[in-house]
Amino acid sequence: MFRLEAPTAAEVESFHRDGFIAYPDIMRDETRAALLEEVLAPSAVRGFLAQPDGSESKVHFVRPWDERGPWSDRLIDAPLVRNLLESTVGPRYHFCHSSMNISRRGACEGGIHQDHHHWRHENPVNLAERDKYYIQILYYPNGFKRGDRSLRVIPGSHKVAPTAAVTPEGLLAGDFDDEAGRRLELVDLEMPPGSMVYINARMFHGIAPKPADSEQAYRIFLIDIFKEEGPPHRYTQEVPAAWLEKADAHRRMLFEREAYSEESWK
Repeated sequence: MFRLEAPTAAEVESFHRDGFIAYPDIMRDETRAALLEEVLAPSAVRGFLAQPDGSESKVHFVRPWDERGPWSDRLIDAPLVRNLLESTVGPRYHFCHSSMNISRRGACEGGIHQDHHHWRHENPVNLAERDKYYIQILYYPNGFKRGDRSLRVIPGSHKVAPTAAVTPEGLLAGDFDDEAGRRLELVDLEMPPGSMVYINARMFHGIAPKPADSEQAYRIFLIDIFKEEGPPHRYTQEVPAAWLEKADAHRRMLFEREAYSEESWK
């Protein structure tokens, strides 16, 4: 599916240093075209994109993203994905959940944030899980230009314990540079069609707005999230029975775990 099957040692080092790895144009042409076809096929998506630019609906969001075609299903354990996870997290990890997001012209920005939910709660399970990995793999089959629904990241911010005292403003003002061991700055990425970004979700990140006059009518964003083996995160989804029925041994390791409920963290 991808032009590489495993990360290099330098890429793994950059992940630990910066909190992410960007892979521009990593998808093979066939993969990119097939993913676009699958994502754009559902009637709900076609209806969303058929709306005029002046309509209020700017984002089509599906979570969990269970209705996946054969190509999007293969993303879950493609060799590059599996090797990235094993090189950074280790041999034992779970599939957490996935989502699909399509943004049209005029979509608002997504503020700078981090997604390691255990830091936002004080239950014993959260305290025990805080330093475990929570990985987001972001796919952009039709890419994005800088400042046009682009991904914004603060490299190195994953090294700052995201307590209530940590804010994006404080990170960018230099208040936490010593803890991070570097000058923390906001980087606005630009990725061509067929790109992927592999993120430690403790790194602070956000999304630029999509200008009303963007040359690109819509930006597609697909995400698979994995967590280190252990209790569920918020949004750890129920795995569809059809996925389990056809799962091999590796996928059973990914899928056979507890889904999140309101009782999980008590």
